[in-house]
Amino acid sequence: MKPITIAIQALGGQGGGVLVDWIVDLAEHEGYIAQATSVAGVAQRTGSTVYCIELLAPDKAAGRTPVLAQMPAPGEVDVLIGAELMEAARAVQRGWARRERTLLIASTHRAYAVSEKIVPGSGVADAGAVMAALQASARRVIAADMQALAERCGSVISAVLFGALAGSGALPFGEAAFAATIERAGVGGQASRRAFEEGVRAAAAPSQPGLRDLGDPGDPGDPMATAPRPLPELAASPALQPLVDRIRRQFPAAAQAMLGEGLARVVEYQDLDYGGEYLDRVQRLAASGDALVATEAARWIAVAMSYDDLPRVAELKTRAARFVRIRQELGAQPGDVVVLEDYFHPRLEELTATLPRALGAWIEASPRLRRALAPRIDRGRRLHLHKPSHLLLLRLVAGLGRWRRASLRHARETAHLEAWLARVERAVAADPAFAVELLRCRRVVKGYSDTHARGSSRFDQLMQAADRLHGRADAAPQLAALLRAALADAEGRQLAVALQALAPQT
Repeated sequence: MKPITIAIQALGGQGGGVLVDWIVDLAEHEGYIAQATSVAGVAQRTGSTVYCIELLAPDKAAGRTPVLAQMPAPGEVDVLIGAELMEAARAVQRGWARRERTLLIASTHRAYAVSEKIVPGSGVADAGAVMAALQASARRVIAADMQALAERCGSVISAVLFGALAGSGALPFGEAAFAATIERAGVGGQASRRAFEEGVRAAAAPSQPGLRDLGDPGDPGDPMATAPRPLPELAASPALQPLVDRIRRQFPAAAQAMLGEGLARVVEYQDLDYGGEYLDRVQRLAASGDALVATEAARWIAVAMSYDDLPRVAELKTRAARFVRIRQELGAQPGDVVVLEDYFHPRLEELTATLPRALGAWIEASPRLRRALAPRIDRGRRLHLHKPSHLLLLRLVAGLGRWRRASLRHARETAHLEAWLARVERAVAADPAFAVELLRCRRVVKGYSDTHARGSSRFDQLMQAADRLHGRADAAPQLAALLRAALADAEGRQLAVALQALAPQT
């Protein structure tokens, strides 16, 4: 007399409601009694939507009206669907899966949670450990990167999950009945059908964890965390070719791939002359002949030179590629209107830093002027980028980037950068390993506004500690340990403890 119980956890924009509608429509067309309920989360990654579906064959009801559950009960779920790896883990943590009973369908792709992204270093959960826990909690696991399958088909993940459910054989309905449900719904057309078929194949294949997700995730806040591509023979543009040729002539082969990535980053950030400045700075350290020093310098100097200021943030928010990606993630069709709201909260300090050096410094030096301007500047703004006026405002701010070199912020960033590189140059001759750790300390500085201020404060603490460590035989491992502490928590508690422990030894 027990119904078939299906629990689904999905993020916003993944089409969880469409998936539920398909399952209910399928069951009702096959003569089953079906009930679906949902509890919506509060945001994309602070609370996913939970769906509960129960299906009962009419002969089991015996002419009576069944009372079906509104939420999954622990251990009483027959099919558990997680539309993202960590969502599947959350469902298992709630006790919904049972080793003897539950079929688990999970996509192995990741959409990082806020708790993973706010850590200064990498707070990303160990996906391999999560997958092992899922496999230990269910009688069968169907796992694949279903988001990638959906993207390949130009569809959304709900269609792939529906196909995986069909291919699993967990429901008493044939594959043709599943396919007919998609045809009746008319959602996504041929793209949905192709994605459905990919899901069926995924269910038939051995579990595919998805290499891009279960390897080392790196730091989602590190803009150059992925392995660099080989240095190309021909640059993307003729104007860039002399700089690419310079990399090949003047730098060790082991560092050339990272130099190519760094050059592309700083040129895209500013211009070709800025790319030349970047190579000059790296060359100062590469002259030591140590390939690891050259590689780390290529990486972290590029990150330092492409700092996030107001023009950069505005430019990233208004890129055409961003709007295309958002439409794809939402499954928007041609002609659909997508309303996009961005929260923008620049501080007075960031505005003055964008101004010419003399003007910005004059405003900062006037307490009266700052008190007058702060209430007008230091407040959050909700910008609706589907409105031409709001989009134009951000594009104007982004356009200030062409005068970045004359700004107060650039003068400060350059002075900070040169002081850091001077420390590295002082260390590289006597202790290359210590120089490498000094370069890696730049990892703590990221973002803008308060995030940048906190990171810069930690970086300065690390540099002060490095000055005390200079010349010690254990300088490199000690600084590496301090860096790990600085990346461990957003509040800086572990770094404070580590610095206190270091003080008596100096």
